[in-house]
Amino acid sequence: MNIKIQDSTHSTRYIDIYITQRTFDASQLFIMLIFSFFKTLTDQVITVELKNDLSITGTLKSVDQFLNIRLDGISVEDPERHPHMLAVKNCFIRGSVVRYVRMAARSVDTTLLEDATRREAKEAKK
Repeated sequence: MNIKIQDSTHSTRYIDIYITQRTFDASQLFIMLIFSFFKTLTDQVITVELKNDLSITGTLKSVDQFLNIRLDGISVEDPERHPHMLAVKNCFIRGSVVRYVRMAARSVDTTLLEDATRREAKEAKK
């Protein structure tokens, strides 16, 4: 899974989070780590890029344990390509169709997130 972080100068950093699914527990811990991270982003503006190349920007209202996302006040990055989305104001996005989630760099404590993923990867190897 990739997390894309973009700051106000539009420079982009990616945090690559990998986990080997050796055991069910390691996979479950990874999901809970990402779930906890997204819960801290509630009421912040994020952009979700879907696997069908549709990018939706909106305010994150909720996320569940399956990493399904609910956005309010949405807009699409390419309205000419997706005119059917212009009338939509709120949406529910199934977690399995998400390619990337972009958010402002100031919204993320990258050090804390990287440390948590390192600990998770270390635990998964045991």
